[in-house]
Order: sequence, then C-alpha cells, then structure tokens
Amino acid sequence: MSENIHPEFSRQVSGEEKERLLGQRGQVIWFCGISGSGKSTIANALERKLHAEGRYVVMLDGDNLRSGLNAGLGFSDEDREENIRRASELAKLLSNNGAIVLVTLITPLEKFRRQARGVVGERYREVYVKASFDECKRRDVKGLYAKQAAGKIKHFTGAGSQFEEPQNPDLVLDTERLSIDESVQKIYKFYQEIGI
Repeated sequence: MSENIHPEFSRQVSGEEKERLLGQRGQVIWFCGISGSGKSTIANALERKLHAEGRYVVMLDGDNLRSGLNAGLGFSDEDREENIRRASELAKLLSNNGAIVLVTLITPLEKFRRQARGVVGERYREVYVKASFDECKRRDVKGLYAKQAAGKIKHFTGAGSQFEEPQNPDLVLDTERLSIDESVQKIYKFYQEIGI
C-alpha cells in the first residue's frame, strides 16, 4: 500500500513562507500531567495571551480530540499510544505550517513522550504540569476521581493505570506551588526566550 502513497510537498507554499506571513515560528508546546493538574487551564490562558498579541495558536485538547479525530479509542496502553501518535502527527503538520500548537494530553508513559518528541522533532517542547494524585483528587474538576473511586472508570491514570514522571521536561509547572497566573507567566517567559 505504501507504494501507492506519494506525499506532495514541493509545489506547496513552504512552511517558512507561512511563518513569514504569520510573523512567528511554528512550535509544539506539549503539556503532560495527570487529570486535574491544570494542563488545559494553563494552556487556555496561554492561548488567550498569545492570541491577544496576534499569534496564530491552535489548541489540541485531549477530550476534544477524543470526541472527534480519536473517537473510538479507549484508555488501554495501546489505545493511548495511538491517541498520542495521531495527536503528534497533527501537531507536527500544524506547526510545520506556522502554528503555535498547544497540546494537552496526560501522556502517562515516558515512551509515549519520546514518541511524541520523535514525531514532532525539534519544534517539540515538553511541559510537565505537576500536581500530586491527592491534590488532583481534592480538586476533582471533572468529577473523574469520584467516578474512579466508585469503580466507574477503568484505566484511570494514577490509580490502576501508571503515570511515569517525566525525566527531562523542558519546563515544570508545579501547580501545588504556583497559581495559574504564575504558571502562565513562567511558561510565557520560557517561550519568549526560545523565540516563539
């Protein structure tokens, strides 16, 4: 089947030309951490801040992806890996066309994060949004921890499904110590330094 696939890039407007038009360099900012740690909240606030500055930003939120592109995938390690593979390929495609892509996925295993970094390449930046299981359970923003405790959710990250703390993230946001505003300022400063 691969013999019948012929990717076409040479006649398309290049990513560099699109970046010049947008006045920015495409990037992938990959937020990982357990449910309730603050990934989406921080990413949404960063998106608004960058948008207000005239930046073109695309959010790839885990729940949104699972309601469309990745609908039908469960939470086994195999399905999570495919979920992350698809999100990585989409993030790469968008960033290569000049978008600043904010991805918010639990991404529980180190091998999944290596996979995402490998697909996206040099544009990938990993942000570990850190909070303990007990703190996220206390927050229980989406009511998932209560469902897990009632036995209604299998493969729940941190209870029955493993979360490996990232080994070499580009940035750590400890949301038990930092407020949302402090977290957004910290990541905004970090990405200014690398030249978004």
